Amino acid sequence: MSARRPLPRWADVALLPAINLALAFLVSGLVVLLVGENPFHAIQVIIYGAFGYGDGFGYTLYYATNFVFTGLAVAVAAHAGLFNIGGDGQAYVAGLGAVVVALALDQTHWLLAMPAAVIAAAAVGGFWAFIPGWLQAKRGSHVVITTIMFNFIAAALMVYMVNRVLKPASTMAPESETIEVAGRVPQLRQFFSFFGYSPVNLSIVIAVLALVGCYILIWHTKFGYAMRVLGANPTASRYAGISNSKMIMITMTISGALAGMVAINEVMGVQNRLVLDYVAGAGFVGIAVALMGRNHPIGIALAALLFGALYQGGQELQFVIPGITREMIVVIQALVILFTGAMEGLFRPSLERAFMLLSPEQKAEAIAVSTAKSES
Repeated sequence: MSARRPLPRWADVALLPAINLALAFLVSGLVVLLVGENPFHAIQVIIYGAFGYGDGFGYTLYYATNFVFTGLAVAVAAHAGLFNIGGDGQAYVAGLGAVVVALALDQTHWLLAMPAAVIAAAAVGGFWAFIPGWLQAKRGSHVVITTIMFNFIAAALMVYMVNRVLKPASTMAPESETIEVAGRVPQLRQFFSFFGYSPVNLSIVIAVLALVGCYILIWHTKFGYAMRVLGANPTASRYAGISNSKMIMITMTISGALAGMVAINEVMGVQNRLVLDYVAGAGFVGIAVALMGRNHPIGIALAALLFGALYQGGQELQFVIPGITREMIVVIQALVILFTGAMEGLFRPSLERAFMLLSPEQKAEAIAVSTAKSES
């Protein structure tokens, strides 16, 4: 029989992730069952906590907004054959740009402060990703290693900047001055009472624009085509006249700028000041979001919503069913990441064989090969 053929597009982007997700929830249900709780009740609590009422849905969208930004950051780099694992650090240092601009534009209306902060956060986050891109393009340093190291550098830098530079003398807490009310990104509850006291804010509009912008950039521009050629075959890209080093640096800068948008959601929309560790691992969740979403904006939006629901539903689950601890919630989230990310190819060979046999041409070929073997 001939070699396996790739899955149909719909099966690759929908069926395979659905199977992996179902398996993740099945194993998670067994974990819940082992501690003496009803897994079906747990699922009901998660769904209700994430989507059943305004506050819960608002928190789901709030978490999903961060995951959209970091998922897109990973996806853009992945299309160029790069693995940007430094989204956490890029989103973290971008908070410096956002808060400095917001505090400098004291008493300025958010309609002016927000665009300026977006530019500043994108510039700082993009610069933080540009350096690993430059090191790979010009010095051959692998981007995975350098972005990991830059995460640690970002953490140390932020501790110094918050405690030694930005912290007011009047407080002992490791945080910057508070952004004035006029310059804060409005929360959706100011426009829609449905969202209650949830922190979801207008940063979600930036996330939607980023999804649309990335789709246009990757699939409907010359730059996006060159980026995908680089990711598919760097040698062919070079022979086609594309500057691989230039593409790597620009792509990493765009990737870092997207990750930097987390600072707008957190610093200007929720915390209203710069605090330590506000990213809370969103950069690493973005890797799973991009993998599950197949590096496509629509898939990333759905995967980000799923992980947002898991975060918010997990909080609700811990509150409603005390027997399920915070550690177990983390295990459930980790299982979803495991099966949809690291083990996403577990069922791929079986599905490919199944689709081959379902295809009339492949079925006829398989019968012919089997007949030839039996006659020989």
